[in-house]
Amino acid sequence: MNATSAILTAQALSLIAFGMFAFWYVVPWLRARTRAEALTSLIWVHMFRNLALQLYSAQQAGFAISDGARDHNVIGDVAGMLLALVTLISLRYRGRFSTVLVWLLIVETFWDIGTGMPEAIASHTLGQVSGVTWLILAYYVPLMIICLVLTIWQLMSRGREPMDRGGPAADLRVRAGA
Repeated sequence: MNATSAILTAQALSLIAFGMFAFWYVVPWLRARTRAEALTSLIWVHMFRNLALQLYSAQQAGFAISDGARDHNVIGDVAGMLLALVTLISLRYRGRFSTVLVWLLIVETFWDIGTGMPEAIASHTLGQVSGVTWLILAYYVPLMIICLVLTIWQLMSRGREPMDRGGPAADLRVRAGA
């Protein structure tokens, strides 16, 4: 087995493990939450996409990634993190555009993964990953994919459920006597 096969195998096994965990434990837990709470918990996974910034130190330590590929990954992931931050704030306060922001995050993340992985395979950098970069690709990316699938499921299956049940905005309305 070469290094490229090893990382792809690790990703596949992580997808299976995270998928089983999601099906057995996360799905029942999400069903017991409001739509906004369920989406919020799934979006939190994206708040750590700034891990991509470690590519600068990995490159300095000898990881043979081009500046263009590095920047593509960093910009995509940091943009995804910032979009997740805005989405979480909107969900927290039951913003009118929360659902649109969640869909935008889904599209951005699929675009980021969908353009980054083929580029890594084509440039043969995927077989050179090690250390933190290997762990991110082997565990964090599959976790994000499972969370994306769960997020889409929540959006599709609970599309008619209002976003404004519960949460800080409702708490304020109750306290104000509205």
